[in-house]
Amino acid sequence: MIKKYGSKKYTSGNKNEQAKRIKYIFIFSVLLIFLVYIFALVLSHVTGKGKNTAQVTANTGPVEVIKDYIEPNEYSRPQKKLKKVNGIVIHYTANPGSDAEANRNYFNNLMYENAGKEKPVYASSHYVIGLDGQIVQCIPLDEIAYASNERNSDTISIECCHADNTGKFNDATYNSLVRLVAWLCGEYNLKKDDIIRHYDVTGKNCPKYYVKHEKKWNSFKDDVFRYIDNHKTDNNIIKAKD
Repeated sequence: MIKKYGSKKYTSGNKNEQAKRIKYIFIFSVLLIFLVYIFALVLSHVTGKGKNTAQVTANTGPVEVIKDYIEPNEYSRPQKKLKKVNGIVIHYTANPGSDAEANRNYFNNLMYENAGKEKPVYASSHYVIGLDGQIVQCIPLDEIAYASNERNSDTISIECCHADNTGKFNDATYNSLVRLVAWLCGEYNLKKDDIIRHYDVTGKNCPKYYVKHEKKWNSFKDDVFRYIDNHKTDNNIIKAKD
């Protein structure tokens, strides 16, 4: 009886010791995971802070874009590589009342319309923004567009639709333009002076309203960087609908 009782007591004590060890191991594991998590947060903050400081702008979040690339052809999509982006060129369509898809289709149809012409038209743009604010991407960002003459080789071009002959962008077009340019500035580390008009390249009256109203043009660039300051996020991916 004594042996049996002693054996039972020993077994019970062994179980208690084992339970304590498991408890201590669990507590230690939780503390270790917590410390690793805190260390990762601190490291992320430090490296992220340095990265943001090195950049001219921060990313401003997703911009919804409809990718509708024009077909490769010599007149509007030659598929030449855009090796470096040093600026963004803003244009107006000079086609009052037209929408983004219509202007995209115009670029795409140049391969047919130029057939047999002695002086063919070469024209395209990376993006077209419609009167409803819809953004259509016509050309991949690693290819040049035929939009900005000698700056085709190092810029991204954006055509904007307008309601009338003044060339002024409505609110929907303007707001989408601000968001898109803000994203591009963050993506390519561009400054305010890297946002230019077609006029600044060739002297052409494009975009018409912002050539005539210099203060409005400067206000637009201010709005871009104000948007950047107010919408900083780590998400730098454009959401695209194919």
